[in-house]
Amino acid sequence: MGVFEELRERGLIAQLTDEEKIRELINAGKAVFYIGFDPTADSLHVGHFMALCLMKRLQEAGNRPIALVGGGPA
Repeated sequence: MGVFEELRERGLIAQLTDEEKIRELINAGKAVFYIGFDPTADSLHVGHFMALCLMKRLQEAGNRPIALVGGGPA
């Protein structure tokens, strides 16, 4: 089972525009993705933790994460 299939099975993928291409990129460890955190929020919460766990799992599979904090996500 590839990383994409694992994420799908866990319910972490809901909608895609080009599923076959995204599956290939993720499973091959060639995807570049970002997660943004709103700097105006009072604190982080469990939803942020889930995104960080997903980011870690994708990175372990060879994909390249970009974390945004600050002016961009606001």
